[in-house]
Amino acid sequence: MAAFSTLLKSFVRNANLVKNGAAVSNNLLRPNTSNALEAVRKMSGHEIMHIKPSRWSWNRFKDLLNFYVMLGVIPATVVITYINLFIGPAKLAEIPEGYVPEVHEYYAHPITRWMTKHVKKSYQQEYEVMCQHIYETDYAKKLRLAEKRVHQKMQEKQDSQAYYYEPVTGRNERHFKSMLDRSVENVGTR
Repeated sequence: MAAFSTLLKSFVRNANLVKNGAAVSNNLLRPNTSNALEAVRKMSGHEIMHIKPSRWSWNRFKDLLNFYVMLGVIPATVVITYINLFIGPAKLAEIPEGYVPEVHEYYAHPITRWMTKHVKKSYQQEYEVMCQHIYETDYAKKLRLAEKRVHQKMQEKQDSQAYYYEPVTGRNERHFKSMLDRSVENVGTR
């Protein structure tokens, strides 16, 4: 984009404007040379810095727009043009005996066929995903009801060890005893 701005400025400087059929030179962007011999008083000895609003946001926007156009729009346009010129839409033909066409084969345009085959879920796949979701929610509901009944029975009879009881195994006890013995050896007291 910056290159376009530079080219545009150089074109405008060198362009001759036509007004009422006669060529008129463009003096808008050229420096005024009529007062070149006038004395200019520079008291400070340096040029004055003109305070103006920043153009950083505008330049950043132009750069990003140029980048994403080059990155996405141009390759997509090339691919779509190639597909439309050299592949083209599908033509209707007789279906052979015993052949069952897939869902994506019913679409005419190649891009639509590709998106239907690789991106979009088929109706059968969506139906099976929905059935699996219904099955999982129903199973979780039944599991919660069974857990609730078990908890109620444990409260009624009060003959179980505990609702969250975890049995103690000898392996864990031996491990803790060996760690305790090692700490006693290192520190010296129990």
